[in-house]
Amino acid sequence: MTKTILVVEDNELNLKLFCDLLRAHGFVAVPVDDGRVAIERATEIMPDLIIMDIQLPHISGLELIELLKADEALRAIPIMAVTAYAAKGDEERIRVAGAEGYISKPISVARFVEAVEALI
Repeated sequence: MTKTILVVEDNELNLKLFCDLLRAHGFVAVPVDDGRVAIERATEIMPDLIIMDIQLPHISGLELIELLKADEALRAIPIMAVTAYAAKGDEERIRVAGAEGYISKPISVARFVEAVEALI
C-alpha cells in the first residue's frame, strides 16, 4: 500500500524538491505551501507522515507541531521537521514540541529518504 506524506514547506523550490524525492521513492506527496491550512489538509487526507518546515510565515512550524499533537485524530501521525535551524538546542526544542524526526537544511538526499523511511 502506497504511503501518503503531507509536505508543509513555504519555499517553492524546497517543496518541489521534497515532493519529487518522495515521489521518486514511491510515496504519494501532498504539498502544502501555507502552514495555516496544514491541519485542515492533514485531517482530510490522514497522511502516514508529515514533513514540516519550522520557519513558516503566519504560523511557526513548532506551533503547528504542537497543534497537530494536541489533536486526538492527528497525534499518532509522525512528524519530521526539516529546518535551517541547526543551532545548539534547536533539535531538542523541535522534539519537545512533538516531532519524531529532525533533519537540517541543506538536506542530504540519502539522509532525507532514510529519515522518511524510518518514520513510516
